[in-house]
Amino acid sequence: MLVLASASPARRRLLEQAGIAHQVQVSGVDEESISDADPGQLVQRLARAKAEAVAQQLPQGTRVLGCDSLLVFNGEVFGKPADAGDARQRWLQMAGGWGELITGHCLITSSEEAMVGSLQIAVVRTRLQFATIDSDEIDAYVASGEPLQCAGGFALEGRGGLLVERIEGCFSNVIGLSLPLLRRWLRDQGRVDP
Repeated sequence: MLVLASASPARRRLLEQAGIAHQVQVSGVDEESISDADPGQLVQRLARAKAEAVAQQLPQGTRVLGCDSLLVFNGEVFGKPADAGDARQRWLQMAGGWGELITGHCLITSSEEAMVGSLQIAVVRTRLQFATIDSDEIDAYVASGEPLQCAGGFALEGRGGLLVERIEGCFSNVIGLSLPLLRRWLRDQGRVDP
């Protein structure tokens, strides 16, 4: 059994749709207490902190997956928008431009020999081109509430999918978790049922 150390309903849906049996246990990690100037290092540190926090609470041999995502646009890092005004401002910037969605992944299998046993960690990057949209379209999207729940201020699997013109790289990574990466990790452990 895999334990997802995340409250993200999008990550949970990805695992369900892929047929990967899992449970959810939220880590409770204070994300604001972890920082790094490099976005790739930041998501990697956050993913690891979440996975380790949950692994320490579970029986030996439990596989725990931690993930964290953010969007980099014109050198600026976007997590979840603070409020509707923040989401609107971001979309005014992003409309018609390219961004990079970065997700840190950490898979831990605890062991009796150590507090944390096997550890796999990786960062997956996906480039996105956003649609050229006007302020009325931005206002309607922000009013839906969806952008307030997602890193970067959009949900590819929801209404935000209408606002993405092009994707270069892993599609599922944009939703919050790279299924191809997870498949490889589970296959290497001899524990994947396609």
